[in-house]
Amino acid sequence: MPVFDGVDPRYKRVLWTVIAINGVMFLVEMAAGQLAGSQALKADALDFLGDTITYGLSLAVIGSSVPTRSMAALFKGLSLSIMALWVFGSTVYNTLILGIPSAEVMGGIGMLALTANLASVLLLMRYKDGDANVRSVWLCSRNDAIGNVIVMFAALGVWGSSSAWPDLAVAAVMAGIFLTSSFQILRQAWAEYSTDQRQIEAAR
Repeated sequence: MPVFDGVDPRYKRVLWTVIAINGVMFLVEMAAGQLAGSQALKADALDFLGDTITYGLSLAVIGSSVPTRSMAALFKGLSLSIMALWVFGSTVYNTLILGIPSAEVMGGIGMLALTANLASVLLLMRYKDGDANVRSVWLCSRNDAIGNVIVMFAALGVWGSSSAWPDLAVAAVMAGIFLTSSFQILRQAWAEYSTDQRQIEAAR
């Protein structure tokens, strides 16, 4: 059975919708993270930005050759790894130096972001088993929804403990989620690229 490669007008419309949702939420959540002094919110906002960019890349390479789509997915996998390391490093610094974030803003914006991401997940659900390029879109949206739930738990932890450590713990978990998805995307993209190259060699 052929693997879905994104060449479908309905999928492209869904992708445009998800790109718009992510772009708006990046602006909202980054402003809220700055206001609340929350690294968990800023980490989630950066994830929205990363998704906006990588979803645009996914849209751009739909219909391209397997190597092109695989390379795009490899780029997305590597960018997720870099984002994970940045999120964790900056969170450690801000937690130790800048103090306690605002739990109320964290919780409210976390709920808004969760609503946006659940909408994206529902839109993309039927396309979750495509090629590496398509699957990376699904994994990123799923991660966002999971991250938002965790941010709300962090808000409860900050509120209950009057400590910034729950915010640090959540950012660490989110970094781990980013890394796990990155490895999944990289593994599938490399497998698809290698298979295509072997088929080209065999046809010569």
